[in-house]
Amino acid sequence: MSTLLIKNARIVNENKIFEGDVLIENEFISEIAEQISVKSSDWKIVDAEGNYLIPGMIDDQVHFREPGLTHKADIASESRAAVAGGITSFVEQPNTVPNAVTQELLEQKYQIASQKSYANYSFMMGATNDNLEEVLKTNPKNVAGIKMFLGSSTGNMLVDNPEIIENIFSKTNMLIAVHCEDETTIKNNLIAYKEEFGDDIPVEYHPKIRSAEACYISSSQAIELAKKTGARLHVFHVSTAKETELFTNKIPLEEKQITAEVCIHHLWFTDADYAKKGNLIKWNPAVKTQQDKDELWKALLDGRIDVIATDHAPHTLEEKSKKYLEAPSGGPLVQHALVALFEAHLQGKISVEKIVEKTAHNPAKIFKIKKRGFIKEGYYADLTIINTHQPWNVKKENILYKCGWSPFEGTNFKSKITHTFVNGQLVYQNGKVKEITAGQRLLFDRE
Repeated sequence: MSTLLIKNARIVNENKIFEGDVLIENEFISEIAEQISVKSSDWKIVDAEGNYLIPGMIDDQVHFREPGLTHKADIASESRAAVAGGITSFVEQPNTVPNAVTQELLEQKYQIASQKSYANYSFMMGATNDNLEEVLKTNPKNVAGIKMFLGSSTGNMLVDNPEIIENIFSKTNMLIAVHCEDETTIKNNLIAYKEEFGDDIPVEYHPKIRSAEACYISSSQAIELAKKTGARLHVFHVSTAKETELFTNKIPLEEKQITAEVCIHHLWFTDADYAKKGNLIKWNPAVKTQQDKDELWKALLDGRIDVIATDHAPHTLEEKSKKYLEAPSGGPLVQHALVALFEAHLQGKISVEKIVEKTAHNPAKIFKIKKRGFIKEGYYADLTIINTHQPWNVKKENILYKCGWSPFEGTNFKSKITHTFVNGQLVYQNGKVKEITAGQRLLFDRE
């Protein structure tokens, strides 16, 4: 049996912060107390030195690019970056190559992760216009959910047949996660801007092409259909003020059939940043106005938005350096998401307790993840220590993404992840990822 004792921590759990020690035996937290005495010289001791000890972030939306797109990223490289950023579990999306739209292809991704992942993992089953039979075979106990692109996808993953969409909503009991942007609106906007600029549209027009209206039309339709069919709906990367009106804080999270996520980039950047960052902050949905950002923060804090995620989606700098219409959307974020949130905390925007709620507790509740997302006895020891008085600068030499760049490059953060534990194993310490692929397949408490 391996035993590890974390001493002198400011433990953050379930809206409380208290000083104490945490004892880890093998994979699990075995004791939490104000003070735990060392009972054997074999115990490994980690002194948290009064820093925050939080449940590792559960990132419910990443694109780690394996299989098929590994020139951009792969499960090993991006999960290494994730644990360096305090993320201990991730849910990866199906738009790899080939798309994960059969049970066989989905399982192949799990096999890769079982050998290569530094963090815990689950993979979404992808829905298309013609794979309902495969979707319905998905095991709710060991797969996070069903992903539907109702806008903005590649290959065969755009689901645009209303009859098929309703069929999937009606027939599966699993959580359905959706990307919502109305393709017709986007196409019409693009035609108008092409008439004005030709093929050299400035990137500043990205949020006007992939507009707030496009997001709202699609999100509102998905929510209306979920209410009609009783589907369990989770709306990814809400990006507009208007969309926040679609969600409620009037009932407990456990009773919600419709939940929402916001991403780091929509909480950090605005359309004013395109002038400096260009395609590096080109995401779908687009980064929008300061008002949108302000309303997203408001909805996050008042409980209408339930989860913070990254939508980590790396591309090479060469790809991002192309003209606006040719440059792909997405960017790498897992290494810097938590420290960005703690920067917001130090600016007075969000409490540490709320960060933990939105990045760990709520994803665990929404997806019904077994024994993760909390600092509790009997739970897996997926933990992160963060020092809020250890400034550092994001630069090429300390970026771990395979693509080698970050939209946060040049940013000074006041907080630093010092330790990350995955299933009781210390996988990251003071700037170094240990070569331990400690990740396990996430399991779910579902019928």
